[in-house]
Amino acid sequence: MTVSALDRRYMAAAIRLARWHEGRTGSNPSVATLIVREINGAPVIVGRGITAIGGRPHAEPQALAQAGELARGATAYVTLEPCAHHGRTPPCAEALVAAGVSRVVAAATDPDERVSGRGYAILRAAGIEVEEGVLATEAEYDLAGYLTRRTKNRVHVTLKLAISANGKIGRRDGVQVPITGEITRRQVHAMRALADVILIGIGTAINDDPELTCRLPGLEDRSPVRLVLDTQLRLPVGSRLVKSARDAPLWIATAAAQYDRARAGLVECGVKFIASDAHHGRLALPELLEDLAARGLSTVLVEGGAEVARAFLEEDLVDRIVLLTGEADIDGDAVDAPLTPLTVPPSFRPVLSMTYGSDQMHEYERV
Repeated sequence: MTVSALDRRYMAAAIRLARWHEGRTGSNPSVATLIVREINGAPVIVGRGITAIGGRPHAEPQALAQAGELARGATAYVTLEPCAHHGRTPPCAEALVAAGVSRVVAAATDPDERVSGRGYAILRAAGIEVEEGVLATEAEYDLAGYLTRRTKNRVHVTLKLAISANGKIGRRDGVQVPITGEITRRQVHAMRALADVILIGIGTAINDDPELTCRLPGLEDRSPVRLVLDTQLRLPVGSRLVKSARDAPLWIATAAAQYDRARAGLVECGVKFIASDAHHGRLALPELLEDLAARGLSTVLVEGGAEVARAFLEEDLVDRIVLLTGEADIDGDAVDAPLTPLTVPPSFRPVLSMTYGSDQMHEYERV
């Protein structure tokens, strides 16, 4: 058999299913599996599975359990190569073999050295037909955090910027000027719900006093870790971030000494710290991203100001760019945007454009 339009249709459905738990599966990626077999002359989904919240169990055993005996002779659609390494439970590739599926259609290959290619090898050795790379690009878009952590040993970074019509991101005097409308702001909250970490600099934390939580109805519990780059521990205890530290995790990356007196008040409020090196007054970002990956985190949404955005761009640490452009200008002494749709580096390619009310969204991926 060869890959058909029907294969692509079911794989697209599996990719959509995997998004339900994106950002909620711990150090494991959110993967989906569909078990499809022909019943009365028509293909029918007889089993569905998605990586459980927290990361276990995996998608394949859940889909196979739902399918039961109907899995025998069926086709399994998986968004990521089935795992091949033994733990307390057998690998998913062996579970598919034991269930008697006759064909596996897979999207992305797992770069984990314990799996890469081995999952497919187990299936083929058992006589199962395997089709690799079906809608791989689409699957890899959603798996980008996991894939980056496995291949680069760091978290995946999305830089998000809201830009006025005249290419500004705010006023230098700190006066808050709305750049985008309500629809766009809700989209940003949805982005937060899918991220492991939201990152800002201390300047934004002090000037804007943000809360950085997800405040969409029904998604309040999806607020990710909020991380502030604060070299010298200047974040006020009375800030909205600190006051809500027990409701949504708040971490501070700092080069301040362990005995710094500012720590005590922050610790009492529930703040946690990441010890970081500083060079020329700036925290070492590559090492910080590696430290986050070592903690099992995969995705960071950078919402900081111009200085933080430029720091990530200069160190070539940005994987995805999201530019949100409003229709109004910011007058007076305003801050230039470090990026606009006209100045995106050639190392990024456009992948998506959307209209949110009167605002425009442009998204770019590293080539």
